[in-house]
Amino acid sequence: MTAQSPPALETNPQQPSVLYRWTVLVFVALTSFGNYYIYDSINPLERIFIDQLGFSAERFGWLNSSYSVAAVLTLLIGGIIIDRIGTKKALTVFAVLCLLGAILTALKGDFATMVAGRVVLGLGAESMTVAVVTALAKWFKGKELSFAFGINLTLSRLGSVAADNSPSWAHSLFYPQGTAGPASWRGPLLIAVGGGGICVFAAIVYWILESRAERRYALGKAGEVDKLEIRKIFRFDTSYWYVVILCFTFYSAIFPFRTFAIDFFTNKILAVHGGVASEAVRVVAHERAGFFNSLLPLSAMIATPLFGLLVDKIGKRALFMVFGSILLMPVYLMMAYSDMSLAVPVCMMGIAFSLIPAVMWTAVAYIVEQNRLGTAYALMTLIQQIGFFILNLLIGKANDFTGAGLGNPQGYALGMWIFSTLGFIGLAFAILLRVRETGPRGHGLETITTASAAA
Repeated sequence: MTAQSPPALETNPQQPSVLYRWTVLVFVALTSFGNYYIYDSINPLERIFIDQLGFSAERFGWLNSSYSVAAVLTLLIGGIIIDRIGTKKALTVFAVLCLLGAILTALKGDFATMVAGRVVLGLGAESMTVAVVTALAKWFKGKELSFAFGINLTLSRLGSVAADNSPSWAHSLFYPQGTAGPASWRGPLLIAVGGGGICVFAAIVYWILESRAERRYALGKAGEVDKLEIRKIFRFDTSYWYVVILCFTFYSAIFPFRTFAIDFFTNKILAVHGGVASEAVRVVAHERAGFFNSLLPLSAMIATPLFGLLVDKIGKRALFMVFGSILLMPVYLMMAYSDMSLAVPVCMMGIAFSLIPAVMWTAVAYIVEQNRLGTAYALMTLIQQIGFFILNLLIGKANDFTGAGLGNPQGYALGMWIFSTLGFIGLAFAILLRVRETGPRGHGLETITTASAAA
């Protein structure tokens, strides 16, 4: 026994217990829960901002585009920070930024202050997501990584579900003077401040748990940190870049859609009444729209861990990404042109939303070496945020250009065509990834399972 060995009383000095690892997962996921709630807290507020604060659809889109600008500017640095100082410190720093962003967004009802709040949120939230993914890879790689990632997304997306349904469960904060009175823009944003508090609390607990484990167990280390050099960034493997481009197209078709979806759903529901409805009917339509939007993260909450467990058992990661892309392609046109229940295309989108992330993010851990994971995830998320920036502004401009709204529900069709086009591009790169990973230059995405990794 060397001088660095843990005390002999430890029965398994090399590995934390299963209970310890899953306790870590719970608190890591709670940071994401608060993060997701803050980000999605504005989704039910588009029409309220337009009616009460004088926003346009494009200005509303800027709230998430400004978030993406900040994320793009900081993500690579955030990845280096994670590699340099470790997940426990980085996670806490980024959680504090999320809380500050939520506070600033709720502070005043003017466009500049809200944009500043979303910028601060962007400085912390996406880098915090990278820290979460890096932490999961550290604790679960070679074990139940895809399943653990699915559980993390399930708990995280509870934040999105809660935000989308907040007009129902937080009705009194949306309508403090009752249904007949004006809606409040600040009340719902104060709930998001509470979400920031959850982020900070959970990050501190994770810090304690990891610090304790470092003293008692032989945990993996990040290794030597890469310098931020452009030529090294572009030395990532071709399979990695296929995954990155798939991430760009897939998430650009999902999250900017969610930015505008509640207003779209509300007006589509009200169109059934011929565009004329009492204020009470409008409130009910708003609540139903929030429910339909929440079906996306809700269905993903159920399916992601199941898909993660399935992938851990059988592999075939690239093939699953192809199936998920095929499932996503028709849903936008179904919503734009079909009179079927919105639940059908939204649930289809939700299954794709669970299938691809359960595979895509964990695939990077098998393609990129351990000491570069923080940078690899940060770069992937950075490019994703470029897509968010472009699509949030593009869809806002498209809706303003076509006059989309209660008087013109078909005005949303242009945006739906834009989203659908991204689905076709995503399918092309999922197929390219499948071809490469079944060839001699593959990384085992189609073959690595829990059983083979243990062997």
